Amino acid sequence: MHNTDNTENDNKIQKFRQMVCDSDNVVFFGGAGVSTESGIPDFRGVDGLYNQKYKYPPEEIISHSFYMRNPEEFFRFYKDRMLYPEAEPSTTHIKLAELEQKGILKGVITQNIDGLHQKAGSRHVVELHGSVLRNYCEKCGRFYGIDAILNADGVPVCECGGRIKPDVVLYEEGLNEADISEAVRLIEEADVLIVGGTSLGVYPAAGLIRYYRGHKLVLINKTPTPFDGKADLLIHDSLGKVFGVL
Repeated sequence: MHNTDNTENDNKIQKFRQMVCDSDNVVFFGGAGVSTESGIPDFRGVDGLYNQKYKYPPEEIISHSFYMRNPEEFFRFYKDRMLYPEAEPSTTHIKLAELEQKGILKGVITQNIDGLHQKAGSRHVVELHGSVLRNYCEKCGRFYGIDAILNADGVPVCECGGRIKPDVVLYEEGLNEADISEAVRLIEEADVLIVGGTSLGVYPAAGLIRYYRGHKLVLINKTPTPFDGKADLLIHDSLGKVFGVL
């Protein structure tokens, strides 16, 4: 039985390869699973660590109200669990950048905040939830890189005395309108839409998939998602294995 499953999966992966190679307008929409292969854990995979180390659940800590109320605890968690400056792009990151250079891929829409798509060489990246590589002073607006956060003792402070905030979308905060518009445009115009490494449970990001009008929706995720029934090609496997064939 198991072998049949494997053969079926291999056939699907070959079909995926053909769909991508036959297209000149592929768009990729990705989530945490793209970066877990770079060693960045999906913080929603709550382990015992949080319970021992943090008094609050991760979703609460990285909310806007918690950030305003308890910045010390916010930055303790943020530096400890959200920043991975040593991480290198995965197979998926690298293959996507190559597809863009070949003119096949028109853009990457990501829910991740690690900047690894750009590190791999992707140029057209819509970062729905911002980036840990960009930070700004809440008072004077001056921009800072990731080092300002990493090297700060406690809450990072600008030379002007203002607090430095990561340019990431926290829970309770709205997405950037320009990013949403560009994501919708890419998805609406896509020939092949590949959705990978996301459980499609986080809104409003997951709702963007509904703008796709084509008939080549590829869904690659290890576990089932609410959109499985809408996929034209459904592959329950690791992204690295699937993108490895390209």
